[in-house]
Amino acid sequence: MSLLKADYRFEKITDITAADLKSAGAKLVLLDADNTLSLHGSQEPACGVPEWIEEIKKEGFSLVIISNNSKSRIKPFAEKLGLPFVFKSAKPLPKGFKKASEKSGFGPGETAVIGDQIFTDVLGGKIFGAKVFLTEPLGPETDFFIKIKRKFEKFIR
Repeated sequence: MSLLKADYRFEKITDITAADLKSAGAKLVLLDADNTLSLHGSQEPACGVPEWIEEIKKEGFSLVIISNNSKSRIKPFAEKLGLPFVFKSAKPLPKGFKKASEKSGFGPGETAVIGDQIFTDVLGGKIFGAKVFLTEPLGPETDFFIKIKRKFEKFIR
């Protein structure tokens, strides 16, 4: 098992169904924000994301946004979606994953991680012991460091 290989791959988050999450054994879904739920840095969810979140919640899943970004970036976005959040999570380190898991009461074996970055979301989710769903980024990166990581991701994707 490679720590850099997702268990599942999808074009975008709204392509992932409740059945997909159930087949992964998930009860808790940890969601990356930037370029997964919204364009990088945007306070507006991508098309279909609010409806997708409501559908997944109706199916009984707990959802938490987990982001390396600041509280001032994530809090208003998470509130708009009605979701709890963990900010400055230090992905790929397990700290933020554990915090989100403890908030929800579910362990790694009951957790799915959904994100667009291999070196943060996939690696962090794998280290934590969750099933990992990789999506394509919603748009271009604006952060210099992420642009560099994307160049290396091309060899893995």
